[in-house]
Amino acid sequence: MAAFILKRALFAVPTLMGLALVTFLMLRAIPGDPALGLVGDRAEPEAVEAIRRELGQDKGVASQFAGYLKLLASGNLGRSYYTKRDVTSDILSKFPNTLKLALSAMLVATFAGILLGILSAVARGTYWEKVFSALSLAGISLPVFWVGLVLMLLFAFVLPWLPPSGMGDGQWAYLVLPAATLGLNSAAYIARITRMSLVEVLGSQFIMTARAKGLSPFRVVAKHALRNALVPVITLIAIDFGSYLNGSVLTETIFGWDGLGRYALDGIMKRDYPVILGTVLAGSAVFVFFNLVADVAYAFIDPRIRYGRR
Repeated sequence: MAAFILKRALFAVPTLMGLALVTFLMLRAIPGDPALGLVGDRAEPEAVEAIRRELGQDKGVASQFAGYLKLLASGNLGRSYYTKRDVTSDILSKFPNTLKLALSAMLVATFAGILLGILSAVARGTYWEKVFSALSLAGISLPVFWVGLVLMLLFAFVLPWLPPSGMGDGQWAYLVLPAATLGLNSAAYIARITRMSLVEVLGSQFIMTARAKGLSPFRVVAKHALRNALVPVITLIAIDFGSYLNGSVLTETIFGWDGLGRYALDGIMKRDYPVILGTVLAGSAVFVFFNLVADVAYAFIDPRIRYGRR
């Protein structure tokens, strides 16, 4: 297992470097000039050129990327063009907020999705299966921004039970609406994957043997079938959790949540290259990490999977 983890970690380095190169080239290919954004369109050409030199934009693309790689090698993601703050410090300061939101949303998605998937699989061929399928389809189809606005309207204004936006002083009430908004879409996907996987497992020979031994339907599903059905579900959970930590732009913007999503959006709107590159690399590293966590979790859930053995 240790050799497998080390191998995956080593493969992640060229992956992240390649992503940095692609993102760097894409930013340079997009029309626009960060220097003009800083000083305005009416600034004197000499002032614009001075800003370009200060930002390093007067050099060739290869030279700029080489300089950025030197920053990365020293553990630095650069400084924001606008705030002059260290991007690494900004990301680390906003990461706990996004982590708090992501964990809450993942709890909502995992609990609701697996429960709905189990009920749908057990109720196969009945009226309830159609109801559960309709709920999961609605969760997949409805856009996140629409769900967020509807939940805000219903629970913050029509029924004034929860605050509409902001983070407050850390009270859980401010977390409910954004976590539900972020988690409902994932819950629908988890429900569908759980149902499909569980239906397939329930038709397996060892499940028939368990039923023949007289085990209760609950024990058959909970103890024998569900564990084997969770492998594809774990993959989906890891990917979704990585996307949450990568910064859920729409949810954080709608509810005024000060996390990585809003930080990345501000950088995009201002063409702040260090902020954009920093958030892309941080998000990519999160994806790589949680995919590795999912691969390791397979070995604990499915006894048939053993890394490093032949």
